[in-house]
Amino acid sequence: MRYTGTAVALHWLTACLIVCGFAVGLWMTGLAFGPQKLRWHAYHKWIGISVFLLTALRMTWRWRHPPPPQVPLPEWQRRAAAATHILLYALMFLIPLSGWTYSSATGVSVVYLGLFPLPDLVAKDKTLAAVLKAVHGTLNYTLLALVIVHVGAALKHHIVDRDGVLARMLPSWPRA
Repeated sequence: MRYTGTAVALHWLTACLIVCGFAVGLWMTGLAFGPQKLRWHAYHKWIGISVFLLTALRMTWRWRHPPPPQVPLPEWQRRAAAATHILLYALMFLIPLSGWTYSSATGVSVVYLGLFPLPDLVAKDKTLAAVLKAVHGTLNYTLLALVIVHVGAALKHHIVDRDGVLARMLPSWPRA
């Protein structure tokens, strides 16, 4: 059995945004301070808040639409998958929150999509900002490692085991 079309779409949209947000985050740090860097920082924040919102939507969707029955797996794989998914969801909330909090601590407000000003989560504090910057970076690299494990496991199931685990989350294309 497959995941619902909505679950599949939310999964892949979130995945694309995470890849884009990570790439933009790496790239923008090398830019010289100026209007272009500020614009890319805004885009990075918009992506992060979008990931946060989509993750909340995904959690709500999953709560109301349970996933399909699991493919039979060894118990250690089932536990590893469950732990990885819990950590992935936690990071999809924590990373945007850490970025938003970091932005607040630097004294730069987040204005989602340039339209919706979000409240500062903490007062401006240079020392706290330095700590939050390190936390934000560490959480992102932790997410990168987990995504590599997640993708590797999905490909192993698809290519080696041929057990249908990955196929349940792939978009279904119309047949010709």
